[in-house]
Amino acid sequence: MPILAQEAGLDTLRLRKKIPPSKLYCCNVTVFTEAGASSGVEQFAETRVPHSAEAMKRRLQKKYIILILGYSVALLLIPYVLDRSKSSYIKDGYQQQKCPDLESTIALWSSTRTGNSTEVDDYGNRSQSRTHIYLHATWRTGSSFLGELFNQHPDVFYLYEPMWNMWQALYPGDAGSLQGAVRDMMNSLFRCDFSVLKLYAGSSNVTTSFIFGWKTNKVICSEPLCKAYKKNKIGLVQGDVCSKCQPRDLKELEKECKKYPVMVIKDVRVLDLAVLVPLMRDPAINLQIVQLFRDPRAVHNSRLKSKLALVKESIQVLRSKRQSDKYKRLLVPSNRVHRAENYVSSAMELICDNWLNDMLLVMNAPPWVKRNYMQLKYEDLVLRPVDELQRLYRFSNLTLSPAMEKFVVNMTHGHGYSSDKPFLISSRDAKEAIYAWRERLNVEQVNQVEAYCSEVMRQLGYQKRNMDNT
Repeated sequence: MPILAQEAGLDTLRLRKKIPPSKLYCCNVTVFTEAGASSGVEQFAETRVPHSAEAMKRRLQKKYIILILGYSVALLLIPYVLDRSKSSYIKDGYQQQKCPDLESTIALWSSTRTGNSTEVDDYGNRSQSRTHIYLHATWRTGSSFLGELFNQHPDVFYLYEPMWNMWQALYPGDAGSLQGAVRDMMNSLFRCDFSVLKLYAGSSNVTTSFIFGWKTNKVICSEPLCKAYKKNKIGLVQGDVCSKCQPRDLKELEKECKKYPVMVIKDVRVLDLAVLVPLMRDPAINLQIVQLFRDPRAVHNSRLKSKLALVKESIQVLRSKRQSDKYKRLLVPSNRVHRAENYVSSAMELICDNWLNDMLLVMNAPPWVKRNYMQLKYEDLVLRPVDELQRLYRFSNLTLSPAMEKFVVNMTHGHGYSSDKPFLISSRDAKEAIYAWRERLNVEQVNQVEAYCSEVMRQLGYQKRNMDNT
């Protein structure tokens, strides 16, 4: 029955029986029956209350359904939102780099604190008779040149990429799973225990002609291990000369290692600075770290030039993040014809992410860590070689001689960008080495690197180059 008709019937009933309106709507079915109302009104009285209850029940059911649907959608969206907040955003078709989680990096340091607030700060003041330094870098940043500045110093026992054998032996293991093994090997090496190298040598007999870039290593090629060179004489070691030295047992090398006041390891296989924190905290090692950075565009250019030599390790680096959707994309090259170039280029994105993590880690580190950490830019080193070498040696408790000053100047004022062998240390034109990427990378390559390394470039002071119209 329409509402207006219902109301009209009630008004008629109220006039006949003089029932108050308030009572009419509040009374039960027996009131209307006793009043002798018409059949239409009786039908309305019998059905009004049940219909209202059913309508209210339906409304409640709808509300519950809406609430359940809303809650389900929220549960589905939460992982997506969290993933988006931690990953990079997209702009102009390229992945944009974002800062990593600040809370997780701070937790690394706060978890080591004890009730004594001065205990952590005292790490940097521990006395020791020996200095241990790790040159923390990545591929094609100029780390070999930096390492050579230590290799030439007469007070330094220098090891060139000792973890290379491990990576080759454990291939195709991903880089992330090898980080603990890398740290353990470094822990042994800094204690002059080289027996760990035998674990990755297979059936080979490990001697001095097996490790540490031995053909250019000043300790291995100098007296008393070999008479080809003298350790206190500054100058590059020629591989063809050193190769004539007789192989020596590792015990002899260990004995020689213990004589030097400074020990330096240069490698490119520590992806995350946090891996080295236990060695920095160990009072027997008190590790100091020199981290080398370089313009990501120059690094990318150099990596492409050496892509065939780097593709294997680039895949290992990418596999370390295979659980992430972002890096799953990078492991599947879109262009299979240029697969090597794609792998090398993709690994550059992960390298920039690791750099950013390292910078954030140091930024929030306690004072004793900052005292044992030095940041160095390749561009500063080659453009102001003497000033930067003075700063580097001061950090390393080494003295700078006139011969070393002359050496570093000559090494940065050579001819040409590089030799035909990109891994060979030689004298080069510093400015050409810095800016060669401008001539060799195309617009798309530059824009790509500037996109996914944008935050690193901003932190390090590298200006983006607008190449949209070039």
